[in-house]
Amino acid sequence: MSKAWNQLLKKTAIGTTAAALLLSAALTGTEGGWNREAAAAAAVTADKQVAITYPAASASVTLDKRLPLKKQLKLSDDVSVRYESGNNAVARVNSSGVVIPVAPGTTNIRIYVISPGYSGGLTLPVTVKAGSASYKAVTAVKKVSVGGKAFSVQTVTIPKGMPVTAALAGRRVGALQQLQEIAQSYRADAAINGTYFEAYGGVPDPYGTVITDGIVEHIGNTGTSVGFKWDGSAVMDTLRVKVTGATDGSYKFPNNWYVYFVNRTPTQGIASAVMFTPKRGSKVGFSYGKAVTVRKGIVTKTGSNQNADIPSDGYVLVFNGSEAKLADRFKVGTKVEYKVSYTNAAGQEIDWSDVHTALGAGPRLVKDGKLAVDPAKEGFSSPKILTDGGARSGIAIKKDGTVILATVPGATIKQWGNIMLSLGAYQAMNLDGGASSGLYAAGKIVTNPGRQISNSLLFGNKIKW
Repeated sequence: MSKAWNQLLKKTAIGTTAAALLLSAALTGTEGGWNREAAAAAAVTADKQVAITYPAASASVTLDKRLPLKKQLKLSDDVSVRYESGNNAVARVNSSGVVIPVAPGTTNIRIYVISPGYSGGLTLPVTVKAGSASYKAVTAVKKVSVGGKAFSVQTVTIPKGMPVTAALAGRRVGALQQLQEIAQSYRADAAINGTYFEAYGGVPDPYGTVITDGIVEHIGNTGTSVGFKWDGSAVMDTLRVKVTGATDGSYKFPNNWYVYFVNRTPTQGIASAVMFTPKRGSKVGFSYGKAVTVRKGIVTKTGSNQNADIPSDGYVLVFNGSEAKLADRFKVGTKVEYKVSYTNAAGQEIDWSDVHTALGAGPRLVKDGKLAVDPAKEGFSSPKILTDGGARSGIAIKKDGTVILATVPGATIKQWGNIMLSLGAYQAMNLDGGASSGLYAAGKIVTNPGRQISNSLLFGNKIKW
C-alpha cells in the first residue's frame, strides 16, 4: 500500500466501512495508483464515528437489582444504539439498555450505533454477583371508619427501595393466571393485582399502560399510573405515552411513522397502528392488517394478512384499516428506529425517563395528601367506578416513600379514597377490582381473586426478573 494511502488513513478518523470504500477507490483508480476523486467521495459518504463511553472499564450488578446502562453512557452524537449480551444465561440486556441479571458470572455487553450515517461501538464487561436485599413486607389488617361505616382493610406495607416489577401472566401480554401462580413464578414476597384487562371474552389484553424494565409493553393512555424509579422512589400521574418512529434516519414526512398501541389486539378493519414486542409471545396472534418485521433495527420482512412471527431481537409493526398506508414506508433493508415520550393528560411533558416499572389503572384517590377522587374526569363511565360499591384494590405511597398495598371487600371509590387517607397515603390510586381484587404476601393469598388475572404489581428480595 502506498505511503500516500497510509497518510490519508491516519488523517481521517473513519471506521471500517469508510476504509473499505477508500480501499476500493484506491484499487480502481489511475493517477499515482489511486483515484483521488473516488477516495474523496468515499470519505465524504463514510459513516461518522460516534464515541461511546462508560464511566468505568467494567460494570457489576447483583441478582436483586437491574443495571440501567443507558443512564451512564455518553455519546458524542445524538444517535440510536442497540444492546446485545454475549451470554444470556448470565445477563440479558433489553432495547432500553437495562441489564437484567440471570445467574452469577461475567459476560460482555456490546453497545453499537444503528442510526444511518453513523458508526461506533463499545464492549463492556459486566459481572453478576449474588444479591443481598433483605427488605421485609409487613402484613396487617387495619380497621378504618369512614363516614360512620367500618371497613376491614387488608394491607401489606413495603419499605421504599424494595425490588419491584410489573408481572405478566405467563410472562407475556395477553395471558391469564392465578395471582398466586404469577407471584410464585417471579419469586415475589408480595403482590397485588394490577391494571384492568379484557375479562369477558376475547384476548385478555390489559387496558392500562404497562412498563417493565424500562420498556413500554402496553399502552393504555387512560386513568392514572404509578411508576417506580431507579432511586427507589415512586411517582403517580395521568401518564400518556407516545411512540414515534423514523426510517433511514429521518423522523420527518415521508419517513416518519407512529403507533398508538403496544401489544394490543386491533379490531379488524378499524384504523390502528400497533407494535408487538417479544413480551407478546412468539406471534402477534391474528391474521389481518399489514405487518412489518424489524430485527436489530432493520426491516427483514413485510406482508399482509398473516399471523406474523415476533423476533426475539426486534418487534413487529401492524398497520390496520386506514393506517395500512403507513406500511408503504418500510421495505426490506430499511433502517428503523423509534423514541418514546411521556406527557400527562393535559399534554404537558413529564420526566418518566428514570421509571423502570409502571402500571396504569385509576382513578386517582389521593394527591399530595388530599382526597382527589374524580373518576369521570379521568374518563371512567362505569357505575362500578362512579357510584357503586365493590371489592377494591389500590396502592398508596406515603410521604417517606413507603408503599402500601391494600384491598377492601366493599367500598365506593370515594370511600376508598378516604380509607387511603386514613392509612397515611400521600399519593394513592385505585387498581382493578371486583373479582380481580387480590393480595399475596409471605407465600400465601391474603385476598383471593375470584378469577384468573392478566397482570400484577409485585415486590421481592429475590425476584426472578
